[in-house]
Amino acid sequence: MAQSAKCLLIGSVEAYSGKSGTILGLAHQLQQQGRVVAYGKPLGTCLNFQETEMIDEDVEFVRQSLGLSSGQVRSPLIYLDETTIHKRLHREDTTDYTQAVTDYLQQLEGEIILIEGAGTLWEGSLFDLSLPKMASLLEADVLIVVRYTSPLVVESLLKVKRELGDRLMGVVINDLPPDQLETIQDLVNPYLENEGIPVLGMLPKSNLLRSVSVRQLAQQLKADVLCRSDRLDLMVEKLTIGAMNVNAALEFFRQGQNMAVVTGGDRTELQLAALETSTSCLILTGHIAPDPLILTRAEDLEIPILSVQLDTLTTVEIVDQAFGKVRLQEQIKVDCIQEMMKNYFDIDRLMQKLNGSM
Repeated sequence: MAQSAKCLLIGSVEAYSGKSGTILGLAHQLQQQGRVVAYGKPLGTCLNFQETEMIDEDVEFVRQSLGLSSGQVRSPLIYLDETTIHKRLHREDTTDYTQAVTDYLQQLEGEIILIEGAGTLWEGSLFDLSLPKMASLLEADVLIVVRYTSPLVVESLLKVKRELGDRLMGVVINDLPPDQLETIQDLVNPYLENEGIPVLGMLPKSNLLRSVSVRQLAQQLKADVLCRSDRLDLMVEKLTIGAMNVNAALEFFRQGQNMAVVTGGDRTELQLAALETSTSCLILTGHIAPDPLILTRAEDLEIPILSVQLDTLTTVEIVDQAFGKVRLQEQIKVDCIQEMMKNYFDIDRLMQKLNGSM
């Protein structure tokens, strides 16, 4: 880390608020300005095992998306998996991570170093690496990303301000419903600014960013792909259950866009009805092979069919969880968030604050 480098911590008060997307959008703008950006995530939370190596999927995706060199990105210092946590609780791991995270920062090469926090302000406290503690250790400014649910979002941000004090550089309010925009602009934004909490970005709700790919659903469901495995990158915006009569189902299906339709493997007429509407994939439950007519039609329409051994209720629960834990893993989403950050994030104000904090 160069002497003149600036460190910015990006955190949130709850998981899946949009930190990675904010980082991708912000870093892209900085790179377009000709600045050298580095990225790190000391606490690994999105674990994946590849052969003998454990990686954090978010770190790898950010590295690839931004084209970062080995000196500009670092793998997590700690992976918050069950084994690591148990070792700490049993006092088998007594490492002083406060020094380790300082060394971690020093090894990153860039003008502006973006450090991604864990899911909440306090995650990592077991290792003395909560977000407030890291901000203090790294002498970093903090950008907080929150998902808008109601005007009461101000309560969590007031608490963040009390915890972080002057280190809180600003906030990004994410996932704004169009019908709430006036309330946010007239009430929430002025209130936060008056409380010393700069609002640097207000990002509108995006169905695309809240969608999941057919590939992700197939992985979560451990499904067999019966056809069009070349179309697993199709995005699913809505889950629909096909359990009614065909006439009612067709009318219902016509109201949806980019759906995943869950129905029994033996409901041929419902499956045909779904294929004739805006369906991104069929998910057939009960591990019942569909009629060959369905496979032929799906092949022609380029719609993947997934087959699962689960019942409908369990399948729906798993898909619902996938929608609740959406991550950026597709280039189309990266393009979307980068465009949104360009249009709705005040990077000039951020840079003024970063420069003023040195």
